[in-house]
Amino acid sequence: MSTATVTYLGGLRTENTHNRSGASYLTDAPLDNNGQGAAFSPTDTVATGLANCMLTIMGIKARDMELDLSGSVAQVTKTMAANPRRISHIAIQLDMAAGIDPRSQEVLERAGLNCPVMHSIHPDIETDIQFRWK
Repeated sequence: MSTATVTYLGGLRTENTHNRSGASYLTDAPLDNNGQGAAFSPTDTVATGLANCMLTIMGIKARDMELDLSGSVAQVTKTMAANPRRISHIAIQLDMAAGIDPRSQEVLERAGLNCPVMHSIHPDIETDIQFRWK
């Protein structure tokens, strides 16, 4: 079974459905590329996918360490380049849950920085990851 089904809706929009769960989301071309900017752009999903992956892997590690990262938040900033049009930079600021000791913070940060999406990003894409622990 395939992972997802992507349907072009017209007007530079797609509907993306996760085949196993049926969950879905829309994408729209960004304002600076002929779209309405009414939903995540395809490149937004790549940048936010990195933050999703980091928090998920950190959550798995935290659970194994009997820690709770609930309430942690990532702010994602994506920068585009031209010729060819591509993602050139992803900045992520992670505001992490309180009550985690410094040694555990180090272990969790390392886990996040080694998530599968981070290892899948092209080396020409600069990443700037900042962790802020409460």
